[in-house]
Amino acid sequence: MNRPFYILDVFAEEKYAGNQLAVVRNAAGISDAEMLKITRETKFSEATFILSDEPRNSGYDVRIFGPAGEMPFAGHPTLGTAYVIQREIISKPVEKVILNLKVGQIPVTFTYKDGKADVLWMKQKEPVFGGQYESNVIANMLSLKNDDIDRHFPVQGVSTGLEFLIVPLKTLSAVKRAKLNKDEYFRLFKHLKKEPIGVLIFCPETYSKQNNLNVRVFAEHHNIPEDPATGSGNGCLAGYLVKYRYFGTNKVDVRVEQGYEIGRPSLLFLKSEDSDGKIEVNVGGKVILLVKGELV
Repeated sequence: MNRPFYILDVFAEEKYAGNQLAVVRNAAGISDAEMLKITRETKFSEATFILSDEPRNSGYDVRIFGPAGEMPFAGHPTLGTAYVIQREIISKPVEKVILNLKVGQIPVTFTYKDGKADVLWMKQKEPVFGGQYESNVIANMLSLKNDDIDRHFPVQGVSTGLEFLIVPLKTLSAVKRAKLNKDEYFRLFKHLKKEPIGVLIFCPETYSKQNNLNVRVFAEHHNIPEDPATGSGNGCLAGYLVKYRYFGTNKVDVRVEQGYEIGRPSLLFLKSEDSDGKIEVNVGGKVILLVKGELV
C-alpha cells in the first residue's frame, strides 16, 4: 500500500525552526509496535499517523506517538497533521479540519495568504486546573532559587487534554538557568502517587521585543528532555494566564517564543478568554513542509 510520508516544521516562520514532525498517511495497517519504532527512528518529539484519507464522523482518524508510546493529545502534531490533510488530501482551501484523536475531536481552523495556508488555529479542550505545588520544592527541582519563582501566581497543574505543571518565573535569566533535576522530578511525582507530567516554565522577558512571553518545556516522562515548541503546554498556559489575570484582563492575545535555548526558535500565538468561569483556549502557529516521500 502507498503510504506518503512527510516531515514538517510546526510553529515555525522559517525552515529549520519550530518543532519537527513526521506524518504518515494510510496508516491503518501499521501495528502499534511499528508506529512506535517509526516515531523513535525519526528522533522527533512526536510522529502522527493518519489512518485513512477518508473522513469518519466528520473528522480524520489520527494517532499520535512519542518516544515513550501513544499520546492522547499533543499540540504541534495536531496542527501539522491538519496541514497535511488540507494540503495533500483535501487539496483545496477549507475553513476547518477536524481530527479524531484519543482525547476526542479537535477542530483546526485555517487562515490563508496568497492561496496557501498561513496561520492554523486549534481550539483545545476547556482547561482543567489541578493541584498547586510548593514553590520551594519546584525551585529545587528546576535547580533554581525560590526567589526566581513569581509567587504572585501559583505553581499549578493544568490540562487541556495533556497535563502540564505551569511555573511562573520572574526573569529571562531564571528561565535560561533552569535545569531539570531528573531525580527530584521523578521523586516528586512518586511521592505524590501521580504520573509525571510536563513542566512549562515562563517569564514576561523575551529575546524578541515583538513577543510577550518566553517559554521552556521539559517532558522527561516522554523521553523528551526539552521540547522546542509545545502547543498542548501553551494551551494550558493560555488558560492559566486568563484564570489568574496575569496581564490584568480576562482576555489573552499574545505571542510566545519557545526553543531559543536549544537552537530551535519557535513562535506560538495564544488566544484565550474567561467568560463567567468558562475558559476558551486557542493556539495558533505556522507550518512548513520540508520533505515529502513514501514510507517503505
